[in-house]
Amino acid sequence: MYTSTDENGILNNFATEPKMYHAEYPSPDQQKRYLAYGVASVVLVALTIFTAVAIS
Repeated sequence: MYTSTDENGILNNFATEPKMYHAEYPSPDQQKRYLAYGVASVVLVALTIFTAVAIS
């Protein structure tokens, strides 16, 4: 951790920055999994809304 002091004696602490890296494009298998998660999420939300409307 880097610490500096100004002319009034106030301390400023600075965190060390993490090393930067570039993200990799998802593989076709990961893309299919993301699509399946998206579809499952939409179905879950739709069923939740349908249940709430049916009960009320």
